[in-house]
Amino acid sequence: MNESIRNDFPALTQKFNDKPLVYLDSAASALKPQSVVDRLAKFYAFEASNVHRGIHTLSAQATDEYELGRKKVQKFLRAKEDREIVFTKGTTESVNLVAQTWGKKFLKPGDEILLSEMEHHSNLVPWHLLVEEKEITIRYIPVTESGELDLTEMDRLLTEKTKLVAVSHCSNTLGTINPVKKIAKKAHEVGALVLVDGAQSVTGMPIDVQDIDCDFFVFSGHKLFGPYGIGCLYGKAEILEQMPPYQGGGSMIEEVSLEGSTYNNVPFRFEAGTPHISGVIGLGAAIDYVSSIGMEKVFEHKVKLQKQVHNQLVEIPGLRILGASDSKLPIFSFVIDGIHANDIGEILNQEAIAVRTGHHCTQPLMKKMNVTATVRASFSIYNNTSDLERLCSGLIKSKEFLG
Repeated sequence: MNESIRNDFPALTQKFNDKPLVYLDSAASALKPQSVVDRLAKFYAFEASNVHRGIHTLSAQATDEYELGRKKVQKFLRAKEDREIVFTKGTTESVNLVAQTWGKKFLKPGDEILLSEMEHHSNLVPWHLLVEEKEITIRYIPVTESGELDLTEMDRLLTEKTKLVAVSHCSNTLGTINPVKKIAKKAHEVGALVLVDGAQSVTGMPIDVQDIDCDFFVFSGHKLFGPYGIGCLYGKAEILEQMPPYQGGGSMIEEVSLEGSTYNNVPFRFEAGTPHISGVIGLGAAIDYVSSIGMEKVFEHKVKLQKQVHNQLVEIPGLRILGASDSKLPIFSFVIDGIHANDIGEILNQEAIAVRTGHHCTQPLMKKMNVTATVRASFSIYNNTSDLERLCSGLIKSKEFLG
């Protein structure tokens, strides 16, 4: 990416300890381009009004922009219809929505769900909550030493009892890109539905939910250069139509009497109350921004960075990268012999280098990899080789100071 991309992100103009910020925590949350900040400011300054059912001009304008945001997400994910896009708080709520609606309605005692050992907690805990209530069983696709899913073992685990396969498209800890299209095909052959956690993949590669043929796809706006507190659930229309409401309140109803309620059509059935209007509009602006660059170019940049980062990190004595897949985005979790991850993170912070330390909400994966915490450096479109050099220098300084 050229320098003009970096100039779009005002946060990168900051200095800490008299050193320019190097932001390598995009897997947790991406920085925001000025265009998104400006669009949010415009909404709150001139357009703020509630959506749907209002007849005055401001409400009509806000409704148009809100529903335009839905169409932008539809186009971005290459979904068939805009009614297949449900707005949520983010990836976590999207998974919970599926678990608490589809899961509660269709799962029965003896059914099985297939997850993987590399899942984020947000794609583990919602299903754990159903185990006792529905008397279902969760099985897990193993992760190999190279940080990839063992699809041979998946074939053994898939049976007629399997009702759902829910996996991450890209690991938030390892960066591994999983073959979700192949996984979806295998799952459908035994009659199971497929949920893809796209929280990391949606920010770094083109997505086509129809080509993947997943039944659900979930992601968070804040990782896609958009606002916090907004995310999406894509679901095939015919499946969403069978699912009961997630929450009760305004907007999700068709008619209410003292005796009971009937419910709205998809997707409004799942969007109770006043929605995150500014979040949807801001997400639309973020999609406009990355679309203007081109997701193919974003992917090319990230693949190039991934190779460069790997080649330089492995040269640092005592540093071990978790996972060695050839198919990954530039998300690197690593440990350095004899030094705690948090201590490394603190030294890097003094060098104005922002990374993430800890278990990254993937404790089962950490246990599988025989570590308790790692340093995670995640790169985005605004990162370049200069940022990589700063990281390596900071890590060498950490070894000298703490080793």
